[in-house]
Amino acid sequence: MTSTKAWPAPADLVSQLRRRWDRGDFLTDLATDTPWTPVGLPIRTPTAADITNRFAEVQQWVTAWRAAENGNLRLEFKPVGGRITGTNRLPCRAWIDTPQQLWNLLGVTGKVRRFTDLLTHTRSTAPLLADMIAAQPHKVLVHEADWIQLLRTALWIEANATPQTYLRQIDVPGVDTKYIEQRRTILADILDRLLPDQRIDRTQPPANFAARYRMRTKPAYIRLRLLDPAAGTPFTEMTVRAEELALHPPQAPTILVVENETTFLALPPVPGTTAILGGGYAVPILQQLPWLAQRRLYYWGDLDTHGFAILHRLRRSFPHTTSLLMDRATLLNHRDHWVREPNPTEALPTLDDDEAALYHDLVHHRIGDAVRLEQEFIRYSTVNAALNDFAP
Repeated sequence: MTSTKAWPAPADLVSQLRRRWDRGDFLTDLATDTPWTPVGLPIRTPTAADITNRFAEVQQWVTAWRAAENGNLRLEFKPVGGRITGTNRLPCRAWIDTPQQLWNLLGVTGKVRRFTDLLTHTRSTAPLLADMIAAQPHKVLVHEADWIQLLRTALWIEANATPQTYLRQIDVPGVDTKYIEQRRTILADILDRLLPDQRIDRTQPPANFAARYRMRTKPAYIRLRLLDPAAGTPFTEMTVRAEELALHPPQAPTILVVENETTFLALPPVPGTTAILGGGYAVPILQQLPWLAQRRLYYWGDLDTHGFAILHRLRRSFPHTTSLLMDRATLLNHRDHWVREPNPTEALPTLDDDEAALYHDLVHHRIGDAVRLEQEFIRYSTVNAALNDFAP
């Protein structure tokens, strides 16, 4: 026997329309000025056998559909029946003849009115965004309370932002850096359509908002220690902007990059040497210092695969970089301080033969299980002996 589930109810029709609404179909048509076409949805009707065997259920089903025909639906009927029951007129298609009937059925009249207002405002202030509204109408509605402020912010950036502009300098009432950080994804959607290609660095994600739109980013800082007692400066340690250090290098002929802050602070006096605190994977910052190519450059990191990975990255920019205390003898002489390295890195082609051999022994656990020696645990006498070779 046929189930009543085979006979769609008015709620099923609304669900079909709701899916189209959720896809944005109706609002896209509205945004693109597509002429309205009445929406007709077929209704699967009971068969003549259903009428004979389940007459009361069919009668209830028809009553429900007639009740739904309340000014928002127009029903189309067809004759169904036979010799036993006679001919009965059953609804076979539901029509929505006007947009307002559709909005009423879906309960979205207010949303449509708001969308229309935002569409009109956008067309008048930022016509380039009309396509975005048509393609992503519900994204606009998600941000309906904030949409006009988002447009003001994007238009200010379009008209005023330069590579020297910080986000803090965006001069729109109610907009600060926190506002932008909290809305950077939707602002990126807007700006990607509003700005010309030359003002967008698409290699940067929206999370790096200022960099993506070629505005001024937070400066990178480099921390230095002047290890030469004869450097002739009242400062032994300083932190400077990378862009300024690139133009005004220290005079020391030897540069030592170290990763660990405690090690950095404890470095002894070394003639002709300036130390730089690397602070992990900070190689992109050091790449901003072209004068490193003209210095004796040493790198001292943890004696593990990640330390070698940083050395590898530094050598890709400065091939003459020499490693310090990142050798097999140093590792074996400090066995008591080994710890585990949970996630070894992959192959590193810039390592020299000895470094590569030690690196592969670490990766394949030939010396021990995931061996790692942090630089701060290397004995101070060993450090002093290595630095004595730095004398120019």
